[in-house]
Amino acid sequence: MIVCVVTASQFAAAQEISKHDQIKIAVQAVCPMTGQKLGSMGQPLKVKIGEEEIFLCCKGCLKVKVDPKHWATIHSNFAKAQQICPVMKQKLPENAKWTIVKGQIVYICCPPCTKKIAADPATYLGKIDELYLASLRKRSTMR
Repeated sequence: MIVCVVTASQFAAAQEISKHDQIKIAVQAVCPMTGQKLGSMGQPLKVKIGEEEIFLCCKGCLKVKVDPKHWATIHSNFAKAQQICPVMKQKLPENAKWTIVKGQIVYICCPPCTKKIAADPATYLGKIDELYLASLRKRSTMR
């Protein structure tokens, strides 16, 4: 069973959404509890599930268990949006490895990349945001 934990300070901080979090919300797209589109129930709520920071569609989802189907969709959304290993700058393999960096899932081409990311997380998280933005732009032009 996966349970989310939210502190009062996390809830208050959720009222202001950073550019980084706006990008993550757009890529995540759905609530891990209900599968609802993020933003359809008001401002998404940032929570920590395990080591990952993720967004819920509403406060009501704080009392609901994660649906494994939606959790898999979210991870797939992040992997598809990233597409490239931020260290080696090559296409991710089909069964890419991943790591959690400052609450964010980061897909990598091979385990040694984990150490490089851990040595300079800010740089690599910035690269992930760039990859996400490129994917979101491409997605919006395809509509």
